Amino acid sequence: MTDLEAILAAQRAAFAEAPAPELATRRATLSRLRRAVVKRADDLAKATAQDFFNRAPDETKLLDILPTVNAIDYLDANLRRFMAPERRRVTPALWPGRAHVHYQPKGVVGVVSPWNYPILLALVPLATALAAGNRVMLKPSEFTPACNAVLADLLDDLFRPGEVAVVQGDAKLGAAFAALPFDHLFFTGGTEVGRKVMQAAAKNLTPVTLELGGKSPAVLAPGADLEKATASIAFGKLANGGQTCIAPDYALVPRAEMEAFCDGMISAARALYPDGAADANLTGPIHARHAKRLAAFTDDAEAQGAKRIALLEGGDGPALLTGVNDDMKVMQEEIFGPLLPVVPYDSISEAIAYINARPRPLALYHFGPDDAAREAVLSGTTSGGVTVNDTLLHVAVDDLPFGGIGPSGLGSYHGPEGFRSMSHAKSVFTQAKWNGAALIRPPYGKWTRRILGHFLG
Repeated sequence: MTDLEAILAAQRAAFAEAPAPELATRRATLSRLRRAVVKRADDLAKATAQDFFNRAPDETKLLDILPTVNAIDYLDANLRRFMAPERRRVTPALWPGRAHVHYQPKGVVGVVSPWNYPILLALVPLATALAAGNRVMLKPSEFTPACNAVLADLLDDLFRPGEVAVVQGDAKLGAAFAALPFDHLFFTGGTEVGRKVMQAAAKNLTPVTLELGGKSPAVLAPGADLEKATASIAFGKLANGGQTCIAPDYALVPRAEMEAFCDGMISAARALYPDGAADANLTGPIHARHAKRLAAFTDDAEAQGAKRIALLEGGDGPALLTGVNDDMKVMQEEIFGPLLPVVPYDSISEAIAYINARPRPLALYHFGPDDAAREAVLSGTTSGGVTVNDTLLHVAVDDLPFGGIGPSGLGSYHGPEGFRSMSHAKSVFTQAKWNGAALIRPPYGKWTRRILGHFLG
């Protein structure tokens, strides 16, 4: 704790010396970070493969590194606009005064990143905080030590400790990290740990952004293109071995299409991974404990009457689960793995009611034509984000805010919202040289009454 406090004090001192970096300075910082990530892409991919049972370097580059580079490019391209004072309207009673919002750096931002995308979910919040002019302390997950070593080396080469500092350790250090009096704390991880992080931050009145998870539904609506839907759901569910916070957690399927959907999922999964459960491109669990957790989900569901349908040949790999119910653990917790419960429904209103009876999800996926059913799902449910007729892709649109609601998260990043979450929105009202302020101050008289009469009738 003493070491953490010393790093925080050093960053506060550095921020006090240069509290508002200019546009050119911030863009240069982003450019250096981008070049370093691209240069070390192979090292990062190889290191990440060491941290998982299996993770293809191409998958790391596609899902972890490329989106990081794209996000940095987005910040760089839009930074001038984000930093500019934003003009706001002034009530006629205060004319001709002017009002603006100035977005200032908050100071020192703490970032706690998870293991499932150890590059993307560490560096995009970090880049956003730097773009907003802050200093950053980064605490990556202890479950990706090889990737963390490369990240720490990369960032140590680029930044002084007063700018960016990486601290590594287990859950005990993570708890101490969350308890520091940051100017903003950014956490990505599970809902239960998110609650603890928020409690720790509350003691210091530290504002937080919580990127959590939950059970994100995929709704197959009547009239959906079954082949395209199953191909997309299979990719969204199996990419990174299902260890994605916005992966489809369960599918809602018209009862009459259950068999066709399951057959389509098998065909789609085998097209993605033709070598079966041992395919070199299929990412494995992060560690043995997580693998046992997923096996326990399946065992519990089957013991209560669910049917397991293997998606790939060979081994206990990805699978569908039919005949599920709410008493099963797999329907109570975020799965975070390559298991997909399939739930039948008889009407789109029933599907909507099923979603709304559960905690609000981080993502929702709708497959079907642009019709009344789609409008009913989109307007009748609340989720962090939505992709229509595909999965995962809303997170790749850098200009869209990304974040959850309720148990799936608090606050957003990406887009202008990301920059603003890491900034203090300072209100500035500039009084005009010639103004009528004296008319609304004591002693009150006829002009005061005339003004009140004009605005209040």
